[in-house]
Formats: sequence, C-alpha cells, structure tokens
Amino acid sequence: MEVAKLQLFDGMPSKVAGFVMGCKLYLRNKLAGATVEGQVQWILSYVQGGMVDVWKENIIEEFLKSLKKEFGGGEEESVKAAELRKLEQEGKTMEEFV
Repeated sequence: MEVAKLQLFDGMPSKVAGFVMGCKLYLRNKLAGATVEGQVQWILSYVQGGMVDVWKENIIEEFLKSLKKEFGGGEEESVKAAELRKLEQEGKTMEEFV
C-alpha cells in the first residue's frame, strides 16, 4: 500500500494535526515492524526548520534525561559507590578510614 510522502513540519500550528495524522498512517503502514527508536528518528527527520529545530534539540535532551532517570538510577548509584570506594587519602582507601 502506498502512503503519501510526509511534508516537513516546521512548527506551524495549522500543520500539527495533518503532520500527526501523516505520521500515524506511515508508521502503521510502512514502519510497523521498526523499533520505537527507528520510528521516533523517522518522525524527527521530518521535523525541521525555524523554531522547531530548537524544540527538537530540547526534546531529545529531555527524553535522554528522562530515560536515564527512569531506568539508570541503580546503575548510576553503583558507579558512584564504586568511585567512592576507589578514593584514597594519604594512601589509605575509604574503607580504611571508616
């Protein structure tokens, strides 16, 4: 099934509904088997121009921060604890001071 090529989205409010509908149609018909990451990257490739470029950069950063916060907490704590254990003062480890 052919799906119309998506027009670039430049942030114009009057184009939001059509852009979202076009994305949904394309994702269902052409990218249904793709990873979520691949689908998001495809959508973002059509988001460009003007202030929407700034938004896109910010949303990617927010997404990555949220991902780390939601799923990386345990690992980050483990890394910080390991770094603390490696600290030395006057040739003695942290455990020797405690």
